[in-house]
Amino acid sequence: MAAGLLLAAALLAFGRPEAGLAEATGDPLKLTNGLYVDPDSAAAAYVRRHPEDTELALKIAGQASARWFGAWSGDVTAGVTAYTTAADQADKLPVLVADNLPGGPCGIGGGAADAAAYQGWIAALSAGIGARPAVVVLEPDALARLDCFPPAQWDGRIAMLKYAVGLLAVKNANTWVYLDAGNVSSGDAKEMARRLRLADVGKVRGFALNTANYFTTEQSVTRGTAILQALGGGSHYVIDTSRNGNGSDGSSCNPPARKLGTPPAKAPSPVDLHLWLRTPGESDGPCGQTPTLPTRTFSPLLAHNLITGL
Repeated sequence: MAAGLLLAAALLAFGRPEAGLAEATGDPLKLTNGLYVDPDSAAAAYVRRHPEDTELALKIAGQASARWFGAWSGDVTAGVTAYTTAADQADKLPVLVADNLPGGPCGIGGGAADAAAYQGWIAALSAGIGARPAVVVLEPDALARLDCFPPAQWDGRIAMLKYAVGLLAVKNANTWVYLDAGNVSSGDAKEMARRLRLADVGKVRGFALNTANYFTTEQSVTRGTAILQALGGGSHYVIDTSRNGNGSDGSSCNPPARKLGTPPAKAPSPVDLHLWLRTPGESDGPCGQTPTLPTRTFSPLLAHNLITGL
């Protein structure tokens, strides 16, 4: 369905959403036919170079995974437009991860230069989506690792998240946005719910759990239930199941003996989706099994170890 017709169809078919849920006028799951498999993912590019690797092609490159956008992405409007347009033409739902808050998730550098630059960047990402259906996971670890920053900076960082939430809620009618809420080890669930409220989670679809981590789906559901209770309901969440088949060994950086999780798909309510937010095989950074491999760089070793559980 063409993007121009999506918004009209959403308005006619769905009207306004239930009270307390996202302001989006359209349900992107109903406006599309399945999740988008990115033909330009790092795993897909590897398979094109190595067509003999049929196992990796089927079990990883052939699955829908998210594309991350950040300071490294260049012209973000052009990049997001191309990605969401390709998905729209295939009648599939693309998943994006926005990762560009100043200072990175724990003050280790990266991200936009300052609040003004971040506002311009998130507006450019929003413009790239437009009325096309999409899922956006917003700023991994930004709330979970707020404590990494001096308390004097907390209000400013929350304000940037609120700006992003408000902009996406108003400008992207057919997008479900999920504020990242860390993982099962990210402190007290009530405190996470408080931070989500401060960032206006009620204006968007909900929150995301386990982004680029390894905790089991069952653990994440328990965590999500606790956060929902603390929020008083009225929200939904997604879980990153890309690499959680064997659960966590306490490390979040290329640990051994992990395994692929449930393939990305619609999930039982109040979980909206099981998603692969990190493409399996992409490095968490120069650590663990690949001590020299930069973040987001694809490794067939990591990929095959996740397939086999080694």
